[in-house]
Amino acid sequence: MRQKIVRLVLVGGVLVLVMLLLLATCGSGEKHEDEPGKQTRKNPTQVTQLTVPAAYTTEHGWELIGTSPDYAISRTTGRLAYLVRESETKYRLRTIDAKTGQAAWHGESWRPPSPHQFPKLLQVTVDDHEYFVTWAYGKVGENALTPADTIVSLDVYDVEDGSRRRVEVPWNSVPTVSTTGPGILISDGRTNSAVVDPVTGRVSKVAASSLKYPKGCKTCKQLTEVRGLTQKGLLVSGSKEFWVQGGWFSRNIAPKGTDRQSGIPTSVIPGVLLAKWQLAKGAKRATTHDMWAVHDVETGKPLASVECSKPAIKPGQYPQLVSAPSGSYLVAGPLAFDLATKRGFCFEGADGAKPLTLASVNDEGTAYGAASARNATDVLAGGGAPVAVAVRSGSTGALPSNVRVPGMETADGVGLFRWTDEKDRPHLIGYPRSS
Repeated sequence: MRQKIVRLVLVGGVLVLVMLLLLATCGSGEKHEDEPGKQTRKNPTQVTQLTVPAAYTTEHGWELIGTSPDYAISRTTGRLAYLVRESETKYRLRTIDAKTGQAAWHGESWRPPSPHQFPKLLQVTVDDHEYFVTWAYGKVGENALTPADTIVSLDVYDVEDGSRRRVEVPWNSVPTVSTTGPGILISDGRTNSAVVDPVTGRVSKVAASSLKYPKGCKTCKQLTEVRGLTQKGLLVSGSKEFWVQGGWFSRNIAPKGTDRQSGIPTSVIPGVLLAKWQLAKGAKRATTHDMWAVHDVETGKPLASVECSKPAIKPGQYPQLVSAPSGSYLVAGPLAFDLATKRGFCFEGADGAKPLTLASVNDEGTAYGAASARNATDVLAGGGAPVAVAVRSGSTGALPSNVRVPGMETADGVGLFRWTDEKDRPHLIGYPRSS
């Protein structure tokens, strides 16, 4: 745009003035009603009223249309970040106040290396300062022919003001990108990885030869996989055990009553990980049950655990750990944990059939999910029979069959709900908790 204005100066001052006035009008912050990711107007009746749990009111709130599948929330500022499609190949990161729905800062539009699908969106914290991170994987330029011409493209935004840092990391295989620790971890799903410092943009590559395998662990070099990042280093797993470089080893922190050489990490989020353990040999239910434990990711210490029936068929995807905003409650598939009381619950039938699938949990200790659902994604799309669970007591209650459950609840008590309209447009709605 600046180049266009410079050329116009050569044509004449009057034309420059006209163009500047037009630019000022376009940048005034007003939004056309059909703009992707727009906010609804202040009139509460403009917000779509879904059927939701009674804990939330649908008479107030905010609504976004045409947003990315992913969103991220800043703990310190309360801002919610989401992506919108600006054109066929360009995207923009926008933010709102998650409590009021008021628009906050937005980034510049850009073209990711995979321009025909939404980039992924994450949040990372370094020294108590937060950043939103968008990432995409694809070719460098139109004429890229080999894997060496592919990159992971990262845009790191300061949650306070939206200032952006671009980082491009050459990567020759499909990546996994996560933000479980004080950096952005890129992995090939096996033993090669790289860590990006969000503050400086520095990239540190980690080869398989530098993973520091624990002494005496024969299974650590079998099916080895980098699983996450901690303050001390990478979290790595083998076929039956796991460890943190220069930190702890799973054999030394196994929960009581388990086979100390049977731990497998299944899901990692900032601060904690979920691991599955075989019960100790000779235990009464060793052949029918596993122990699931939540561990502190920095020390390895078990925080809460519960026994659950072995699935008849090993699931292709382990249950993903989801935390309440405060971190006091956790859910994962049929599992729920109260870290304050160190209690765990497994919500399944007596024979291990038809377990509940929990998709979200709030700071009140209420978890939402569904029975007979395939996974959390299915639950949030309206699959299964919706339920609410009181994690403190382990009690469950059925909800009306047409109720939509929240994907999460913010620290300010706003439930976030997804739905898709008849035009196949995704909606993200924020309903406040009932007073």
